[in-house]
Amino acid sequence: MTIVYAVILFVLLIFPHELGHFIVAKAVGVKVNEFAFGMGPAIFKRQRGETLYAVRLVPIGGYCAMEAENEASDDDRAFSNKPWWAKISVLLAGATMNVLIAILVLSIIMGYVGSATTSIEKVQEASPAYEAGLQTGDKILAVGDRSITSWQDLTTAIGKSEKPLAIKVERNGEELTFTAKPQKGEDGRYVVGITPEISHNVFTAMQNGSKATWNMTVMMFDMLKQLITGDVPSSEIAGPIGMVTMVNETTNYGITYFGYLIALMSLNLAILNLLPIPALDGGRILFVFIRMITGKMISDDLEGKIHAAGMVLLLGLMVFATWNDITRLFT
Repeated sequence: MTIVYAVILFVLLIFPHELGHFIVAKAVGVKVNEFAFGMGPAIFKRQRGETLYAVRLVPIGGYCAMEAENEASDDDRAFSNKPWWAKISVLLAGATMNVLIAILVLSIIMGYVGSATTSIEKVQEASPAYEAGLQTGDKILAVGDRSITSWQDLTTAIGKSEKPLAIKVERNGEELTFTAKPQKGEDGRYVVGITPEISHNVFTAMQNGSKATWNMTVMMFDMLKQLITGDVPSSEIAGPIGMVTMVNETTNYGITYFGYLIALMSLNLAILNLLPIPALDGGRILFVFIRMITGKMISDDLEGKIHAAGMVLLLGLMVFATWNDITRLFT
């Protein structure tokens, strides 16, 4: 099952990325010679118009082969002959798809797990809330002079207070106020003995999924900064073997943890792919701007050679990451 989950992970990372390039390339009139699902020998091919569509043996990722990506061409529809805005649109599309995958996966998780509302699902017997008169179905509006718009607001308002609190609720269209004195819970925080109703609303899940994606992105930029400054050692860089190990670890905890891993890796791919490094989409975007300024000082062939050199460096980094993975397996 680890192998199956690992294949699913790599497919969801790479194929949507290439699909993004393909969709936008077609939209802006770039000639696409081949669009493939998977890698290796083709097990299915079909020519439709100018594009060969293929399914290949190894079901990991895919690719979008555009005309003259790294060389000069006389074809007006070649990628290298398109205006700057079209090139950047195509190059950004891959990372954009990875971000959308992260939002989608996290939204599904949020919808499955649900989100706490400000309405009461259960009042524990003999609790401060029970003694005060709070009931199932009450919607909490305010605690003291603090308005409550989320369950987090409520736990924050109650969690540090040992004094009696005025809790305003809405019950059957009527606003009522009750006074409850919080008691210290097992974790040291103060509670009144209520649990929230859980919402599985699609729109709330999408909103929470988008927020979670943003928070994860901020965290990843912070990790990248720490890696650059040396606060995080380079030995922490993981390659394909490390990713499979993470798949094995997360699936042991359940499908939702695997979903978080998909979102994390998808965002990781989006961010790293937009770094201004030759061979990556970010490096290609950088060259679009450089060539807008320098004109014909840099030819298509020269740019292609620079990206080829960048690919060699990236392969070297991959070897280094794989060595880290192997080292961790035996330590």
